[in-house]
Amino acid sequence: MIYKVISKKEFRRFVDLLVKSNSSFGPQQVDTDSRGNPVYQFKPVQTVDEIAFDYTATASSAKHFFLPFREELSSFTFHKDGWEQKISYDAEPVVLVGLRACDISALNILDDVLLNGHFPSPYYLAKRKNSFVIGMDHLPLPDCFCKSMSHHTVTTGFNLFCSDIGDNYYLSINSSKAFNFLKEFETRDPLYEDNCLLVERRKLIQHGFTTEIDVTALPSILDIEFDSPVWEKWGQKCLNCGTCAMVCPSCYCYSLTESFETNLKGAKREKRLYSCNLVDFAVVAGGHNFRPKNGDRLKYRYYHQHRGFAENDNQQICVGCNRCGRACLAGINPKDVINDLRMEKESCLTCVSSSPART
Repeated sequence: MIYKVISKKEFRRFVDLLVKSNSSFGPQQVDTDSRGNPVYQFKPVQTVDEIAFDYTATASSAKHFFLPFREELSSFTFHKDGWEQKISYDAEPVVLVGLRACDISALNILDDVLLNGHFPSPYYLAKRKNSFVIGMDHLPLPDCFCKSMSHHTVTTGFNLFCSDIGDNYYLSINSSKAFNFLKEFETRDPLYEDNCLLVERRKLIQHGFTTEIDVTALPSILDIEFDSPVWEKWGQKCLNCGTCAMVCPSCYCYSLTESFETNLKGAKREKRLYSCNLVDFAVVAGGHNFRPKNGDRLKYRYYHQHRGFAENDNQQICVGCNRCGRACLAGINPKDVINDLRMEKESCLTCVSSSPART
């Protein structure tokens, strides 16, 4: 890692040149919510002035640049002598400006699954290799709990990360590509004062979290509370819409579909993002549904986020952005669900400890 300091004016000049010469996306305000708060999304940008550097959080994450809602895996053409299959792993180079630390952490988690797992995805690899990620720190939102998940800071997964230290940005340069791009712009080595400002900035961010979740021993608690009535309680509220998985930066469940042209001369195989909360997620051939109840589907989503992945890779895949909580029409959020599970566990332990001793 190489560290540099750049003035905000010079940084804007750097970004402006970068986005003008590449396919680029950055945060833009697209709407306001029911409370009048701005709603941001990553949108195409052609100049630095189109980027909202002071944005809070995007409604959807940057995951969809690497795992699109719908992705063609292969296509087929049929002719009298047989058939041909076409597969393309090409990905257009793209610049992503303004990703938050938790979103970059989510990309690192996806890397573990889709690059370093048992079945690496060449489609994901092509998109990841052809991306240039610029991260930027920010003050926490009232409902995010990235600190509880240890994802409020990040040291890998980006090309360039910017920490706001007043009139300048403290740059963490994590790739030769970023280093070479910056050679044409005025930067300097950090001074003692810059390092002090960086420490103060990180303290401000760390102490700015007002929402905290105790995830200590959470995988074990999930095992203990596998049959807890908590799942039925929250499952009754769930609308089975799958919005939580769509906005989540680290959910990667998918389905495969094959479709034919009406003239039967061609076909294609597509991968589509899916959600384990959808009614037909666990339906198999013959029509049997292994998870017919709302509570069961909700439970297994939390198990994947906080239990199954943690067992295999020693980390939970939830990064604490709380996009699922904000987007949920039924008002379901991780903090309330996890707190209910902890309360259920404590009440069970109290009952056991207060029961009369056997003689």
